[in-house]
Amino acid sequence: MAEIFKGMTVWSVLDQVVFYLYLILFIWGGSNKFGRKLEFNDDFTSLDAMKSLRGFAAMGVILHHISQEEVFQKSGVLSPFVNAGAYFVAIFFFCSGYGLIKSLNTKENYLKGFIRNRIVKTIVVPFYVNVIIYGILLLISGAKLPKERWVANFLGITMMNEYAWFPIVLAVLYLVFYLSFRFIKNRPACFAVIFVFIIALGIGFCYNGHFAWWYGDPNWWVKPQLASRALWWQAQKALWFSGEWWVNSAPAFFTGLVFANFEKEITGFFRKLYALKFHIVLIITMVFYKLSAFGQMKFGYWTEFAGKGPGIEEKIKTYLCQVPLFLLLGFTIVLFMMKYHVSNPVSRFFGKYSLHTYLMNLAALTVLRFLQTDNTSPIKAGRYDLLVYALGVIILTVLLGVGEQKLTELIQKLLFKKKAKA
Repeated sequence: MAEIFKGMTVWSVLDQVVFYLYLILFIWGGSNKFGRKLEFNDDFTSLDAMKSLRGFAAMGVILHHISQEEVFQKSGVLSPFVNAGAYFVAIFFFCSGYGLIKSLNTKENYLKGFIRNRIVKTIVVPFYVNVIIYGILLLISGAKLPKERWVANFLGITMMNEYAWFPIVLAVLYLVFYLSFRFIKNRPACFAVIFVFIIALGIGFCYNGHFAWWYGDPNWWVKPQLASRALWWQAQKALWFSGEWWVNSAPAFFTGLVFANFEKEITGFFRKLYALKFHIVLIITMVFYKLSAFGQMKFGYWTEFAGKGPGIEEKIKTYLCQVPLFLLLGFTIVLFMMKYHVSNPVSRFFGKYSLHTYLMNLAALTVLRFLQTDNTSPIKAGRYDLLVYALGVIILTVLLGVGEQKLTELIQKLLFKKKAKA
């Protein structure tokens, strides 16, 4: 028995703790209709259910970012979350697309003032509040950046916070949604335009690459002498759309739009022979998952480092292998929610603060990195430093996220005062 406990590192314990906490959250507040023929959850796409779904995605993103820390990857801790970020972000995209169509169908003159209320107020303002906060944190930390980089970062044309890419993509998709439904009266045509645009974004990244490969000598990034002379904006995560994570899960936005538009017909179809039809969809989703994995192994996104140029063709092949999975993932999850979904205080809390915990996660990760090593940890907890780090990041992310959201709401009230009724 002693040998068993000796072989159990704190990291395996941490993985077990995370697993059981997630299991508890998926059970707590669950609404289960499995085993009950012709019984379904009527509220599976309600605002509360969708908020909880976003909450689970927000928790997953935080764990994903923690798992990507180098010391965690070396230890193999939280390894299931390392490559799971795109799946959680796909949920955000799906819920966003779903919400747009539901609002369009139920709210009178929804497109009137859409840019002001849905893009500027709810996306652009929070983005720039976050930019200012990160700028202040960088100044406090003593970061020395070129003047032009400070200017570009504060303008938002380069990344002050490398995790803040999601609001940018979402704002672009919202704008395309508005223009399509504002000026095209045929809904199928609107959906077609949005789908083509999303695919174009993905292919656009494949040309853009992970950094400014197109500026300078061929393959400069794999030549140490040339790479050392590269300009700051040529680095990874500096420019917009400089990573596949910006685009690969965006097709879920399109699926959210379509599902919301045909929700009654789709759910009516699946209520008959639900078990058979759901399992068919699940099997297809798994096949697409395998296709996605095949594309990444066979071709890959990080082709720049093969030393043969940017590898645009391989990136495109990888992206096209992933598109089917992210088109179907959100749909599969929602079909599952017809029979089982969860809503509890924790999932609703993270759903409410999902955007801002997401935006402030990098700050928490950075501030607490001193806890990752024995030499600098003030608690001198040895192997437990990473456990303390993970818990600390989660707690600090929540505190910073809630604080930023409260600040953003205050600024929104000041900038968008409601007109007094006559």
